Amino acid sequence: MDRFLKIAFFGLIVKPVVLIILGLNLRNRQLLPYSGPAILAANHNSHMDTMVLMSLYPLSRIHKVRPVAAADYFLTSPLKSWFSKNVIGIIPLERKGEGDRQRLFDECESALKQGDILIIFPEGSRGEPEQMSDIKKGVFHLANGKVKATITPVVMRGLGRVLPKGEALLVPFNCDVIVGERLPDYETASEFTLGVRKVYEELFEQCLTSAE
Repeated sequence: MDRFLKIAFFGLIVKPVVLIILGLNLRNRQLLPYSGPAILAANHNSHMDTMVLMSLYPLSRIHKVRPVAAADYFLTSPLKSWFSKNVIGIIPLERKGEGDRQRLFDECESALKQGDILIIFPEGSRGEPEQMSDIKKGVFHLANGKVKATITPVVMRGLGRVLPKGEALLVPFNCDVIVGERLPDYETASEFTLGVRKVYEELFEQCLTSAE
Protein backbone atom coordinates (compact mmCIF):
# COMPACT_ATOMS: atom_id res chain seq x y z
CA MET A 1 0.00 0.00 0.00
CA ASP A 2 1.44 3.38 -1.03
CA ARG A 3 0.94 5.80 1.87
CA PHE A 4 1.58 8.92 -0.24
CA LEU A 5 -0.92 7.90 -2.94
CA LYS A 6 -3.55 7.13 -0.31
CA ILE A 7 -3.11 10.51 1.36
CA ALA A 8 -3.24 12.29 -2.01
CA PHE A 9 -6.35 10.42 -3.17
CA PHE A 10 -8.32 11.11 0.00
CA GLY A 11 -7.01 14.64 0.44
CA LEU A 12 -7.53 15.82 -3.13
CA ILE A 13 -10.57 13.80 -4.21
CA VAL A 14 -12.55 11.94 -1.56
CA LYS A 15 -12.67 14.54 1.20
CA PRO A 16 -13.65 17.41 -1.17
CA VAL A 17 -16.39 15.25 -2.76
CA VAL A 18 -17.81 14.32 0.65
CA LEU A 19 -17.64 17.95 1.80
CA ILE A 20 -19.17 19.48 -1.35
CA ILE A 21 -21.76 16.90 -2.45
CA LEU A 22 -23.00 15.46 0.82
CA GLY A 23 -24.91 17.31 3.48
CA LEU A 24 -23.38 15.23 6.23
CA ASN A 25 -24.99 15.07 9.67
CA LEU A 26 -22.06 13.63 11.63
CA ARG A 27 -22.53 12.89 15.31
CA ASN A 28 -20.11 11.62 17.97
CA ARG A 29 -17.03 11.83 15.78
CA GLN A 30 -14.93 11.82 18.94
CA LEU A 31 -15.96 8.19 19.52
CA LEU A 32 -14.09 6.98 16.42
CA PRO A 33 -11.05 4.85 17.27
CA TYR A 34 -7.86 6.59 16.19
CA SER A 35 -5.55 3.67 16.83
CA GLY A 36 -5.88 -0.08 16.57
CA PRO A 37 -6.38 -2.89 16.89
CA ALA A 38 -9.93 -1.68 16.27
CA ILE A 39 -12.93 -2.43 14.07
CA LEU A 40 -15.56 -0.04 12.71
CA ALA A 41 -18.75 -2.08 12.30
CA ALA A 42 -21.14 -0.18 10.03
CA ASN A 43 -24.37 -0.85 8.17
CA HIS A 44 -24.01 -1.05 4.40
CA ASN A 45 -26.16 0.43 1.62
CA SER A 46 -23.70 1.96 -0.86
CA HIS A 47 -20.13 1.80 -2.12
CA MET A 48 -19.89 5.37 -0.81
CA ASP A 49 -20.10 3.96 2.73
CA THR A 50 -16.41 3.02 2.74
CA MET A 51 -15.24 6.31 1.25
CA VAL A 52 -17.29 8.39 3.70
CA LEU A 53 -16.08 6.45 6.74
CA MET A 54 -12.45 6.75 5.66
CA SER A 55 -12.88 10.47 4.96
CA LEU A 56 -13.73 11.04 8.64
CA TYR A 57 -10.11 10.36 9.56
CA PRO A 58 -7.33 12.96 9.38
CA LEU A 59 -4.87 12.42 6.55
CA SER A 60 -2.16 11.69 9.10
CA ARG A 61 -4.08 8.54 10.13
CA ILE A 62 -5.69 7.51 6.85
CA HIS A 63 -2.98 4.94 6.09
CA LYS A 64 -4.03 3.01 9.21
CA VAL A 65 -7.67 2.62 8.09
CA ARG A 66 -8.34 -0.45 5.94
CA PRO A 67 -11.72 -1.61 4.63
CA VAL A 68 -12.60 -5.28 4.22
CA ALA A 69 -14.19 -5.05 0.78
CA ALA A 70 -15.82 -7.31 -1.81
CA ALA A 71 -13.33 -8.91 -4.19
CA ASP A 72 -16.02 -9.40 -6.84
CA TYR A 73 -16.41 -5.61 -7.07
CA PHE A 74 -12.98 -4.18 -6.30
CA LEU A 75 -10.81 -6.77 -8.08
CA THR A 76 -12.64 -7.04 -11.40
CA SER A 77 -9.75 -5.70 -13.52
CA PRO A 78 -5.96 -5.40 -13.10
CA LEU A 79 -6.11 -1.59 -12.78
CA LYS A 80 -9.02 -1.59 -10.36
CA SER A 81 -7.37 -4.34 -8.33
CA TRP A 82 -4.09 -2.42 -8.10
CA PHE A 83 -5.86 0.79 -7.11
CA SER A 84 -8.05 -0.93 -4.52
CA LYS A 85 -5.15 -2.73 -2.86
CA ASN A 86 -2.44 -0.08 -3.12
CA VAL A 87 -4.33 3.20 -2.80
CA ILE A 88 -7.49 2.42 -0.84
CA GLY A 89 -5.75 -0.41 1.00
CA ILE A 90 -8.57 -2.95 0.98
CA ILE A 91 -8.44 -6.45 2.38
CA PRO A 92 -10.39 -8.43 -0.27
CA LEU A 93 -13.37 -10.52 0.81
CA GLU A 94 -14.75 -13.36 -1.33
CA ARG A 95 -18.52 -13.17 -0.79
CA LYS A 96 -19.64 -16.21 -2.77
CA GLY A 97 -17.80 -18.94 -0.95
CA GLU A 98 -14.71 -18.91 -3.14
CA GLY A 99 -11.27 -18.40 -1.68
CA ASP A 100 -9.77 -19.25 1.65
CA ARG A 101 -11.71 -17.82 4.61
CA GLN A 102 -8.82 -18.56 6.93
CA ARG A 103 -6.54 -16.51 4.68
CA LEU A 104 -8.96 -13.58 5.02
CA PHE A 105 -8.93 -13.92 8.80
CA ASP A 106 -5.14 -14.15 8.75
CA GLU A 107 -4.88 -10.93 6.71
CA CYS A 108 -7.31 -9.14 9.02
CA GLU A 109 -5.49 -10.34 12.13
CA SER A 110 -2.16 -9.28 10.63
CA ALA A 111 -3.55 -5.78 10.01
CA LEU A 112 -4.97 -5.59 13.53
CA LYS A 113 -1.66 -6.72 14.98
CA GLN A 114 -0.03 -3.76 13.20
CA GLY A 115 -2.48 -1.41 14.91
CA ASP A 116 -4.75 -0.87 11.92
CA ILE A 117 -8.42 0.08 12.04
CA LEU A 118 -10.61 -2.22 9.93
CA ILE A 119 -13.89 -1.14 8.36
CA ILE A 120 -16.21 -4.14 8.26
CA PHE A 121 -19.89 -4.37 7.32
CA PRO A 122 -21.51 -7.04 9.54
CA GLU A 123 -24.37 -7.44 7.03
CA GLY A 124 -21.83 -8.87 4.61
CA SER A 125 -23.03 -7.06 1.49
CA ARG A 126 -25.06 -4.05 0.44
CA GLY A 127 -28.75 -4.31 1.13
CA GLU A 128 -31.58 -2.26 -0.31
CA PRO A 129 -31.24 1.48 0.37
CA GLU A 130 -32.02 2.31 4.01
CA GLN A 131 -32.92 -1.27 4.93
CA MET A 132 -31.02 -3.50 7.35
CA SER A 133 -30.02 -7.05 6.44
CA ASP A 134 -29.17 -9.87 8.85
CA ILE A 135 -26.08 -9.36 11.00
CA LYS A 136 -23.36 -11.97 10.36
CA LYS A 137 -21.12 -13.44 13.08
CA GLY A 138 -17.74 -12.96 11.40
CA VAL A 139 -16.92 -9.66 13.15
CA PHE A 140 -17.47 -11.28 16.55
CA HIS A 141 -15.08 -14.14 15.79
CA LEU A 142 -12.44 -11.78 14.35
CA ALA A 143 -12.54 -9.41 17.32
CA ASN A 144 -12.18 -12.35 19.70
CA GLY A 145 -9.51 -14.20 17.75
CA LYS A 146 -5.73 -14.11 18.04
CA VAL A 147 -5.69 -10.31 18.24
CA LYS A 148 -8.28 -8.76 20.55
CA ALA A 149 -9.90 -5.73 18.93
CA THR A 150 -12.44 -3.16 20.05
CA ILE A 151 -15.63 -2.78 17.97
CA THR A 152 -17.17 0.64 17.37
CA PRO A 153 -20.65 0.68 15.77
CA VAL A 154 -21.58 3.21 13.10
CA VAL A 155 -24.88 3.72 11.31
CA MET A 156 -25.33 5.62 8.05
CA ARG A 157 -28.51 6.72 6.35
CA GLY A 158 -28.93 8.39 2.97
CA LEU A 159 -25.84 7.07 1.18
CA GLY A 160 -27.95 4.44 -0.55
CA ARG A 161 -29.57 7.34 -2.38
CA VAL A 162 -26.31 9.18 -3.08
CA LEU A 163 -24.90 6.17 -4.96
CA PRO A 164 -27.68 3.60 -5.42
CA LYS A 165 -26.79 -0.02 -6.11
CA GLY A 166 -26.05 -0.46 -9.81
CA GLU A 167 -25.53 3.27 -10.47
CA ALA A 168 -22.26 5.05 -11.26
CA LEU A 169 -23.17 8.74 -10.76
CA LEU A 170 -23.41 10.51 -7.42
CA VAL A 171 -26.66 12.25 -6.51
CA PRO A 172 -26.47 15.08 -3.94
CA PHE A 173 -28.38 14.06 -0.83
CA ASN A 174 -28.36 14.73 2.90
CA CYS A 175 -26.82 11.86 4.86
CA ASP A 176 -26.37 10.79 8.47
CA VAL A 177 -23.30 9.22 10.05
CA ILE A 178 -23.82 8.36 13.72
CA VAL A 179 -20.95 6.87 15.72
CA GLY A 180 -21.76 4.83 18.81
CA GLU A 181 -19.91 3.86 21.97
CA ARG A 182 -17.60 0.87 21.80
CA LEU A 183 -19.51 -2.37 22.03
CA PRO A 184 -19.27 -4.42 25.22
CA ASP A 185 -17.68 -7.86 25.31
CA TYR A 186 -20.37 -10.31 24.26
CA GLU A 187 -20.12 -13.90 25.45
CA THR A 188 -21.43 -15.55 22.28
CA ALA A 189 -21.84 -14.77 18.59
CA SER A 190 -25.63 -14.91 18.97
CA GLU A 191 -25.52 -12.29 21.71
CA PHE A 192 -23.33 -10.19 19.44
CA THR A 193 -25.74 -10.24 16.49
CA LEU A 194 -28.70 -9.36 18.69
CA GLY A 195 -26.71 -6.67 20.50
CA VAL A 196 -25.46 -5.03 17.33
CA ARG A 197 -28.96 -4.86 15.84
CA LYS A 198 -30.27 -3.23 19.03
CA VAL A 199 -27.42 -0.69 19.05
CA TYR A 200 -28.02 0.11 15.38
CA GLU A 201 -31.71 0.71 16.05
CA GLU A 202 -30.84 3.09 18.88
CA LEU A 203 -28.33 4.99 16.73
CA PHE A 204 -30.81 5.28 13.86
CA GLU A 205 -33.03 7.29 16.20
CA GLN A 206 -30.41 10.07 16.04
CA CYS A 207 -30.62 10.32 12.24
CA LEU A 208 -32.16 13.43 10.71
CA THR A 209 -32.81 12.07 7.23
CA SER A 210 -35.92 10.05 6.57
CA ALA A 211 -35.83 6.29 6.07
CA GLU A 212 -38.60 6.61 3.47
